Amino acid sequence: EQSLQLLQLSGSVEEDCIRIARCCEAMRQRCCRLEQDRRRAREQLSRVEAERAALEVKLKHARNQVEVEMKKRHRVEAELEKQERKLQLVFELLMREPWGNEMLSREQCSVLSALAGRRLGATLAPGRRSSAVDESCQSLLSHSDISYDRTEDDV
Repeated sequence: EQSLQLLQLSGSVEEDCIRIARCCEAMRQRCCRLEQDRRRAREQLSRVEAERAALEVKLKHARNQVEVEMKKRHRVEAELEKQERKLQLVFELLMREPWGNEMLSREQCSVLSALAGRRLGATLAPGRRSSAVDESCQSLLSHSDISYDRTEDDV
């Protein structure tokens, strides 16, 4: 009777051990899959961080280039305004002085008058932008949309 109980007990224990071993194997396989997923995620994170760093460098260079170009543009516009003002002063001198009208033909005076009315008066308006640059809304981002905040550059 005792040996029969022992045989029944040992059969049950053996089945339990097999079940436990199968559960452990399933858990080991799951842990291996999770470890592989973790490695892939780390590699992807490393690639994305490297790409982000490269893009940040490009952004910094682009910001610097935009700043340089804006400074150049402001200098050129100031020089243009100064030259147009000189041209206007010469024109006014020619038109006011009696000897200026004598030196110029009637046709030259009319051309100068037309230019003065159309070009000089219009271009000397404060805050005027150069017409050589198309500033229409064709671009998705205008220069007013660009943030020149440098607080993030050091981060």
